[in-house]
Amino acid sequence: MVEACKAKNNNVTWFNGHVTRKDREKLHGHKVGVVWFTGLSASGKSTIAHQLEKELHMRGCSSYVLDGDNVRHGLCSDLSFTPEDRSENIRRIGEMVKLFVDAGILVLTAFISPYKSDRDKVRSLFPGGEFVEVYVECPEHIRASRDEKGIYKRAKAGEIENFTGISAPYEIPQNPDLVIRSHHKTPEEAALSVITLLERRRLFQWK
Repeated sequence: MVEACKAKNNNVTWFNGHVTRKDREKLHGHKVGVVWFTGLSASGKSTIAHQLEKELHMRGCSSYVLDGDNVRHGLCSDLSFTPEDRSENIRRIGEMVKLFVDAGILVLTAFISPYKSDRDKVRSLFPGGEFVEVYVECPEHIRASRDEKGIYKRAKAGEIENFTGISAPYEIPQNPDLVIRSHHKTPEEAALSVITLLERRRLFQWK
């Protein structure tokens, strides 16, 4: 029998199907959760996340990268970069990640996600250590040198408003599960450090 769960709005009902998340985990051969990469623009979040996806794929793990720019092309294309819209951006992403995890996918995200409160709200959706926060740290001069589009230069010139780290705040994680200094590690080394953490803490298992 399909179970239903009513939301706050009495006209909206959540249906739980016959296939559970545990069923999907068994099918995929591993447990799931989310690895949440946070850090300033050009710190290396996306590069590391995609390298991690490659490494996990080689281990038989069903994973998927949700990238900040990609999400803003569609799901969040209506949002700006005001503090309110940034929070709404992360709220939507958190709900989307929750659906991916329920589908049995190990989700890797690469979002600046500048506000601690927003990151904590997403963490609260994943009890039992299923949320792994990875802070990707990198000095500004190196981030700027990686910026082929020149957005750092434009932001410093005042041509871009609400640019995180220059004209908008970034709240550095105080207790992340892992800190990656991307100027000291290759993407391959960084990805393997995440895998080492997952294996050591036995947060996820794969074939």
